[in-house]
Amino acid sequence: MSNRNRTATLLQLCGRTRVSDSFFGHYMELVRNTMLPYQWEALQDRVEGAAPSFCIHNFKVAAGLKTGEFGGYVFQDSDLAKWIEAAAYTLMWHPDAELEKMLDEAIDLVVSAQQPDGYLNTYYIINGLDKWFTNLTDHHELYCAGHFIEAAAAYYYATGKRKLLDAMIRYVDCIGRQIGKEEGKLPGYPGHEVIEMALIKLYEITGDEKHRDLAQYFIDERGQDPLYFEEERKRANRGMHWANGPLKYQYYQAGKPVREQTEAEGHSVRAVYLYSGMADAAAESGDASLKEACLRLWKNLTRKRMYITGAIGSSAYGEAFTFDYDLPNDTVYGESCASVGLVFFANRMMHLDPAGEYGDVMEKALYNTILSGMSMDGTRFFYVNPLEVVPEACRKDKNKSHVKPERQKWFGCACCPPNIARMLTSLPGYIYTEQGLDAYVNLYIGNESTLHLNGREFGIKMESGFPWNGEVTIKISAKESLEGWGRIAFRIPGWCKSYVAKKNGRPIISAQVKKGFLYLNDELMDGDEITLDFAMPAVKMCANPRVREDSGKLAVMRGPLVYCLEEADNGELLANLRLSPSAEITATWREELLGGVMTLQSPGRRMISSWDEDDLYRPYSAENGYEENVTLTWIPYYAWANRGEGEMAVWIRKG
Repeated sequence: MSNRNRTATLLQLCGRTRVSDSFFGHYMELVRNTMLPYQWEALQDRVEGAAPSFCIHNFKVAAGLKTGEFGGYVFQDSDLAKWIEAAAYTLMWHPDAELEKMLDEAIDLVVSAQQPDGYLNTYYIINGLDKWFTNLTDHHELYCAGHFIEAAAAYYYATGKRKLLDAMIRYVDCIGRQIGKEEGKLPGYPGHEVIEMALIKLYEITGDEKHRDLAQYFIDERGQDPLYFEEERKRANRGMHWANGPLKYQYYQAGKPVREQTEAEGHSVRAVYLYSGMADAAAESGDASLKEACLRLWKNLTRKRMYITGAIGSSAYGEAFTFDYDLPNDTVYGESCASVGLVFFANRMMHLDPAGEYGDVMEKALYNTILSGMSMDGTRFFYVNPLEVVPEACRKDKNKSHVKPERQKWFGCACCPPNIARMLTSLPGYIYTEQGLDAYVNLYIGNESTLHLNGREFGIKMESGFPWNGEVTIKISAKESLEGWGRIAFRIPGWCKSYVAKKNGRPIISAQVKKGFLYLNDELMDGDEITLDFAMPAVKMCANPRVREDSGKLAVMRGPLVYCLEEADNGELLANLRLSPSAEITATWREELLGGVMTLQSPGRRMISSWDEDDLYRPYSAENGYEENVTLTWIPYYAWANRGEGEMAVWIRKG
């Protein structure tokens, strides 16, 4: 029996919640109306000037509908799976017969490539089925399977149609016949995680314990001695790039069993996908040791290895974590997918140990790095999300070549665009958490939803001024008093130092704050209105002194938004600017700018150099340069690079 029978799943909450938010509602509609059609064209290689996808091509070849060779990376199938998942989520909150027909046709194509034994991966169907499951380390069969399971679950829940779901159940059966602890099977696990949390989602639908057990096996077997990836390498007599470098097998989070891992290591996307699966499995099983491992990894990740924007993965080498407090701004990787995975992990941690910090991190990643990953017209994308950019350095410095000063039309490795799309279209499922007898408000995003307390149903309608102001109104509708049902808990954002909470216009007296949530003790009834007003001043932020790159620097936040300076507003050589810790920061709404944003202005200083261009060094003296007073203009970080190429900086000198 699932431990979640008394709580709502992400899919259920997506089905019950309709976003009406002026901010995120706009982005969800942008994904539905622009990103999804654009990405569908990209998957069919019909976007002029964009890197080819080969995705639809590969499925047509695998299905025998055309001749040709496999194109793209070994994990190319996953791009189509994520697109299907993103589109399926939109059907939950915006039924669309034309989109549903398009999805049915895409699913027909996918299923037509499936083999009689259930196997479904175009790379091996095209290149030779005799090699299947011979390179679990690097060839992403289980990763692609995981994404298609996620897609199948979303589409089934949105439409009730089982074609893709049944196909993936057959594929999971095929995988289970080949991989496992039983004699004659391969004792392997995925090199790129995602199937772990996908199998738990499948179990939530089917109730078939073998789906849950396979997820648990992949988690428990990972990193055990003898190390499967090492044994696989020896059998194939092949080298292994990552195993010989500094990351070794922790690149795959496989250098040690998961319960022994204490630091976020290796490829950042793989890491947070694994941690999400671990948290899912711990919630299902009640495994205390697995829960403790999740908590340790969460603390290390968010308190020592996460950027102020919610980006994770500081190194381009291996798209990986490095060491505590190593957070360079101009060479950061900060893959968009990694921040999406961070939201997955935070959401799942709420089911293990409800705390406001999980909502804080979801909010940070969503409003900053994830939105930064897409252009404001929904047709260009960032793979890498830097906190400092000098365009010339991106073009001429090999160590910064992964950083782009402008978003790209598409990528040969295009995991990020459809990942952003599925994150935003599934956003309704992250606003609330039902856990035991309590319902938690995680995110302040305007919506209408139906929640359950102790098995009984009530309606909730939220209006929110986020991210521009902290005013939130929540109205309750219920057929009877909620007394004795359980409690509703409201997250007090970690950035908020003061707030006012009222019920029906009167200050709330009977309440308690616990682990970042305000728990109401008052009886709630039909028609009750809760208002929350979170103070949202602009705040100057500094980093732990161990973060060497930010020593002596300041960043600016207002509410959940990180702000940045752009050359378009402040001129070139942003490194010559400084901000006084005592400078007053004012906020100004600019309707005409970047789709409407709250800008910030502050007095600052700019160094004006009197140096000749050919004079590289000279003895220090006051005459070497002087400073002038300037007004600094800050825009939300998510909106940078929407006005052409130019410098950008989040952190500037203090003084």
